Amino acid sequence: MTWNISGNYLASCSCALVCGCAVDAMPHDPQGREECLGCAVFHVAEGHLDEVDLSGVDFALYNHFPSHLTAGDWKVGIVIDDDASDQQSEALERIVSGREGGAFGELSQFFGEFLGVERASISLTDGEKSHLSVDGRTQLAFEPLRGPDGGPTTVKNAMFGFAPEFTIGTTTGSSQAFGLSYEPVYGEQAEYVFSSEQPEGAPTGRG
Repeated sequence: MTWNISGNYLASCSCALVCGCAVDAMPHDPQGREECLGCAVFHVAEGHLDEVDLSGVDFALYNHFPSHLTAGDWKVGIVIDDDASDQQSEALERIVSGREGGAFGELSQFFGEFLGVERASISLTDGEKSHLSVDGRTQLAFEPLRGPDGGPTTVKNAMFGFAPEFTIGTTTGSSQAFGLSYEPVYGEQAEYVFSSEQPEGAPTGRG
């Protein structure tokens, strides 16, 4: 099977600024705990798995990383928007769980526990001050960090990243899903492109 999805995402986690997962560093939250709990919401502007059209679907990826990323034993859960059809939901589960290869297939080697798939209303607003909502689970607001010229601070060519370059910043709000709860601190956003055949040198995804 072949697939591709592209669009924009907003991610948040418990790590103190800046999250070390992008460079496979040991995570640290403001309380000194060495773990990363997070949520990323993806809007699929265009996408498909074979003949299944995934355009317009939103999904959320929840994570618990108990150590640096390549140490593995990740906990991962997925929430897919209520507006998606059962066929679309099944297709996204296959992609994000890694069963269809590509970037998520590469990451699945680090999964320790797949927490399953749930359905809920999801929304994501794009822009420098973005918001995401996963009904009954997560409400987050993002604001970018800014450099000396007033422009947003970005990270480029990270070892683990959902995009070749992404804007980093802070998040506020609350999140509790799959038994994973955290206080949001770090955040990032960008446009992304994933497919079943990732080009050489393409980034791998992270939560």
